[in-house]
Amino acid sequence: MSLSPLTDRLVEALSVLPGVGKKTAQRMALYLLEHNRKGGLQLAKQLNDAMDKVGHCTQCRIHSEEPVCRICRNRSRNQSLVCVVESPADALAVEQSGGFRGVYFVLMGHLSPLDGIGPEQLGISLLVGRVAKGDIKEIIVATNPTVEGEATAHYIADSLREFAVIVSRIAHGVPVGGELEYTDGGTLNHAFSGRKRLD
Repeated sequence: MSLSPLTDRLVEALSVLPGVGKKTAQRMALYLLEHNRKGGLQLAKQLNDAMDKVGHCTQCRIHSEEPVCRICRNRSRNQSLVCVVESPADALAVEQSGGFRGVYFVLMGHLSPLDGIGPEQLGISLLVGRVAKGDIKEIIVATNPTVEGEATAHYIADSLREFAVIVSRIAHGVPVGGELEYTDGGTLNHAFSGRKRLD
């Protein structure tokens, strides 16, 4: 059943969000129309502003309204330590952990030749250019532990081999609070290969 053309278009627009099916989008649209028009107008304004003004940092490619983002401009951060991630969401996850005080480089994906995503689409030449300037001491590759993420990590390491920079990979293994009997074999293999000495 169709309610009205504008309502149908609102439901369709809300359906583009990840994890939002037609029923959920319909519930959202009807809630905004029936109970929170002011909130709906605020949502529309913020969405419009973000789509219009948010771009990418010229240094790290994270989302930013300015040419250089707040993280890259922050001189209290270790500018010689760069964490390479697949997406802005990954950078946000690392930031929220509170354990990293360097800067980032966002690939906006991973190598996937079948999908037409190669080094050019990931901006790896931009990363190599940053390293070539000589200010970076270590690159921490924090791509996902998938086949594509591992291939991307190895490609980055190979691309930076000629430079005097340490290229490291984040450890993968048993999560904090996890139990070995419930951990899959691949994760355990990563945990054993990434083991470190207890002093």
